[in-house]
Amino acid sequence: MRITAVETFDIRFPTSRELDGSDAMNPDPDYSAAYVILRTEDGWAGHGFTFTIGRGNEVCRAALDALAPLITGIDICDLGEFSRRLTHDSQIRWLGPEKGVMQLAVAALINAAWDLAARIANKPVWSLLSEMSPEALVDLVDWRYLTDALTPEAARDLLSDAVPGRPARSRHIREVGYPAYTTSAGWLGYPDEKVDRLARQAVSDGFRQIKLKVGADQTDDVRRFALARNAVGPDIRIAVDANQRWGVTEAIDWMTALAPWDPWWIEEPTSPDDVLGHAAIRRALTKAGPGGGPIRVATGEHVANRIMFKQLLQADAIDFVQLDACRVAGVNENIAILLLAAAFGRPVCPHAGGVGLCEAVQHLSFFDYVAVSGSLDDRVIEYVDHLHEHFTDPVVVERGAYRAPTAPGFSTRMRPESLIRYAYPEGAAWS
Repeated sequence: MRITAVETFDIRFPTSRELDGSDAMNPDPDYSAAYVILRTEDGWAGHGFTFTIGRGNEVCRAALDALAPLITGIDICDLGEFSRRLTHDSQIRWLGPEKGVMQLAVAALINAAWDLAARIANKPVWSLLSEMSPEALVDLVDWRYLTDALTPEAARDLLSDAVPGRPARSRHIREVGYPAYTTSAGWLGYPDEKVDRLARQAVSDGFRQIKLKVGADQTDDVRRFALARNAVGPDIRIAVDANQRWGVTEAIDWMTALAPWDPWWIEEPTSPDDVLGHAAIRRALTKAGPGGGPIRVATGEHVANRIMFKQLLQADAIDFVQLDACRVAGVNENIAILLLAAAFGRPVCPHAGGVGLCEAVQHLSFFDYVAVSGSLDDRVIEYVDHLHEHFTDPVVVERGAYRAPTAPGFSTRMRPESLIRYAYPEGAAWS
């Protein structure tokens, strides 16, 4: 199946007008997607994107255009080789390596290729992956830089151990769904009344965990956390997210101030590149919670690649792995991260929200449960109730759980009318 055309789009939604998505580091995001369609000689199409928050989306689109010649005219029957073709090109790799804008663009193209392959197979991506042999899954991964932590042989054994339980777990996840938590109540720009109302609504809707944005003003954060805890009661988990706002010492002090209200985790407490800083924060918060319990540490949505995740796990720096469907090099690199997390015994709780991130990352979590970790313990997928209506196969969340996608593909296809209306700067939404 040869790729004959690569079409790219700059799609932006004016979410800053209502402060949806606002946090301490990103006060006025316009949720955006550098979007790509791969077309084949036989009339098939695969859809992918990478997520940004406005300015710079045009840079990601330019990166997609720069990568297009590497894949135009090639056969995509081998998705491991397709991935390596994009990540191993020496001249493009120089711009990272394996990080930054080029990595975001690579993610969009690889995810589009998986959407294409799954459409041809007439299966959702999670199901397609879950039916692959351990050997085939291992061959999808780029093992360069990983074997000091996990070898291909050990990964194959891990996957093989999970094979007998695949059918039962597949049935279970189709029946009950995958646990979700919501961030919709906790945007930093929301007034107290809205936080209180949305927190109560989240519990009513079946969510057992919510998340609040923190990091701009400690006094405000203490007030908002106390308000949210009062709204949801003692049995609902409340995670907090600083979006990289703090240094190490500041993170420890700030979370100590919030500790009486029992934070479940602190997400992105400092720079995503600071492995040792995350480890220091985690050590300091081990007994900082109520009754001497831990405040856990989570990160990952801005972690650039599998090597950084490997180091975070080796350094015992995080409790939760928060991979992102569109930050690293797409499905293939996320399989590597899922395998690393399983080998180190760390739950994966993906980053979602944004434009289409919920749609894409659900497939990775469903696959993880069925074929990799085999566990739902302390695992949740983030959910934000924004912009799903722009996709042809939007997520379905019921009673606090993601329902298993059933349509073929990666759930990443945008509606044609949305591509027209929200094209930047010429679309009607921006005129």
